[in-house]
Amino acid sequence: MEEPDFWDDPDRATAQTKELGSLKDDRDTYHKLESQMEDIETMIEMGQEEDDASLVPEVQEMLDEFKEELDAISIKTMLSGEYDDSNAIMKLNAGAGGTEAMDWCGMLYRMYTRWAERKGFKIEELDYLDGDEAGVKSVTFQVNGTNAYGLLKSEKGVHRLVRISPFNANGKRQTSFVSCDVMPDIEKDIDIEVRDEDIRIDTYRSSGAGGQHINKTSSAIRITHFPTGIVVTCQNERSQHMNKDKAMQMLKAKLFMLEQEKQAEKLSDIRGEVTDIAWGHQIRSYVLQPYTMVKDLRTGCEKGQASAVLDGDLDPFINAYLKWQALKG
Repeated sequence: MEEPDFWDDPDRATAQTKELGSLKDDRDTYHKLESQMEDIETMIEMGQEEDDASLVPEVQEMLDEFKEELDAISIKTMLSGEYDDSNAIMKLNAGAGGTEAMDWCGMLYRMYTRWAERKGFKIEELDYLDGDEAGVKSVTFQVNGTNAYGLLKSEKGVHRLVRISPFNANGKRQTSFVSCDVMPDIEKDIDIEVRDEDIRIDTYRSSGAGGQHINKTSSAIRITHFPTGIVVTCQNERSQHMNKDKAMQMLKAKLFMLEQEKQAEKLSDIRGEVTDIAWGHQIRSYVLQPYTMVKDLRTGCEKGQASAVLDGDLDPFINAYLKWQALKG
């Protein structure tokens, strides 16, 4: 018997296998929810028949677990965009606030790394620029995992931190800003023209971790696209050629997404509005003094345990954003 045609195409075969795995997970989750609901109904009936109030805490615990599972599968149904199931490429840039902002940039990088670990996702660092005294000036990294872009697209925008700065000898409160850009990692070859005269390709010495080779050779690549002002960088690969290929892939993906945005007349849906990294443009505030609270200014979602959020507990904000977007649509 002849094999299906798509198995002759490795990329298509991988996509088909990925989709089948996702469908199997959905089926298993549905059966688990069915079983949980039956167990809850049985426990409620037992409690009513025996007039046993001691079963209430156990039923409540079962209901909480059921709700958590139901919310998870509900959120998954909202990830239906063309690139929602893709890996995500994120770029963090320290803005207003000097050393404090660079430290804040490092804190956000850690937050996303911790979130990815919780999800079982992998982080691949593409470009890293150390701060002058502390933290990070900018970092570009890829989050590899199913629906990574669909989940992390909620994070694009400016993130604002208010705290007593450890870099201020007077112990005064300081406000800092970091911008976050998010785009899908479009793995397929994108049919979009990039003219040689429209770009400048610079090489520079890699500054991030990566061993002796990466620090001794000028293998890092920066591509500037003049018509749009887009700048992409890559330094994680082991050769200048590989870094150039990855950077060009990122540039083409950004240009493609911009074209899609123009056609849809929805600039904020895919890449987010390009704004100043300063007052008035933030999407989320993280307040550490005089009280602790993280609040998303789009959805109104807020959490008092700021330390937990900075340790990777982002799901409440991501879920609130997806629900907010669904209602808007």
